[in-house]
Amino acid sequence: MSNTLGNVRVLDLTRLLPGPYATMLLADFGAEVIKIEETNVGDYARVMPPIVDENGALFHSLNRNKKSVTLDLKTEEGKDTFLKMAKTADVVIESFRPGVMDRLGIGYETLKDINPGLIFCAITGYGQTGPYAQYSGHDINYLSYAGILHLMGKTYEKPSIPSVQIADIGGGALPAIAGILLALLEKRQTGRGQMVDISMLDGVIAWLQTILPEHFVKKQSVQKEELPLAGRNACYEVYETKDGRWLSVGALEPKFWKAFCEGVGKESLIPLQYASVAEQHRLKAEIQAVISEKDLSEWMDVFQDREACVAPLLTMEEVTRDPHVLEREMVQSVNGAQHIGSPIKLSESPASIHSKGPRLGEHTDELLAELNDDYKGE
Repeated sequence: MSNTLGNVRVLDLTRLLPGPYATMLLADFGAEVIKIEETNVGDYARVMPPIVDENGALFHSLNRNKKSVTLDLKTEEGKDTFLKMAKTADVVIESFRPGVMDRLGIGYETLKDINPGLIFCAITGYGQTGPYAQYSGHDINYLSYAGILHLMGKTYEKPSIPSVQIADIGGGALPAIAGILLALLEKRQTGRGQMVDISMLDGVIAWLQTILPEHFVKKQSVQKEELPLAGRNACYEVYETKDGRWLSVGALEPKFWKAFCEGVGKESLIPLQYASVAEQHRLKAEIQAVISEKDLSEWMDVFQDREACVAPLLTMEEVTRDPHVLEREMVQSVNGAQHIGSPIKLSESPASIHSKGPRLGEHTDELLAELNDDYKGE
């Protein structure tokens, strides 16, 4: 069991995906994450099918290694209990709209008065400030405001909605973890806590490193067909194989493109790697005709010993059986259940999964008894 964050106590008021993902990674590295849930209802992910051991599979995945305490924060008793818990905490993380915590009487200004070293992280769609701060939203909306969804899919066709939550995890959860850890490092030096304001819109705008800098210079609208990493060129594309499977090609560097062209028997295409958009369409059609002649497995044999940045598009079933994925422990079986492993590999204090998602309110009595003992000793 990892103890990297073993001295860190986190009060987690979040639910569904972004916040629980962030606190899951903290818990995997030893933080004591106490999930504060509404009585009777709890995290909405608890009831999202498929249900496993009385809770949703998504809930179990995101809330492993955590404790659950139920409080009604709209009551004086619930608020007072939370304030007592906040005195003992290092981090509070929440995902309500701006102002909700203040109206409950447990906002940052209140909490820092009773615990000056507290790190308070708020994950919202649009941040604590700005004209959109009170807007409701989900992943698709943040990607829309960031200009990312506009650029997804094929040119002149309806934009494609991503199958994974880019803004929730990449724009929200991961920046939240970084912000919390940075604030903990600062606290070591100063003893002071601080507010960590995470906007999922900010987070995905920060993903535009290969697009916005060019726009800053050219001052022109970015078009999908002009993006080299969005399917503009034949060297960075997906092709269908004879058996109806798909092959991805990421041969951006000339040496990889050369190896790819040699692999498909199209050496004449080597000088045309960065040809015009119109020419790229011809190249893609020519390559697709060749790729259609063999099954996916046959093409993987062709490229087995060629460095051409070629990969198969795996199904979920294939991912969970892939030998590389398994060796990297990205699929783990713990207590009879499968879990997604941690993407962060530390040599001396690796992440660990030691308990499944808690039952609603499972640790309420234990933690309230601890609080009472603490106050008796004061």
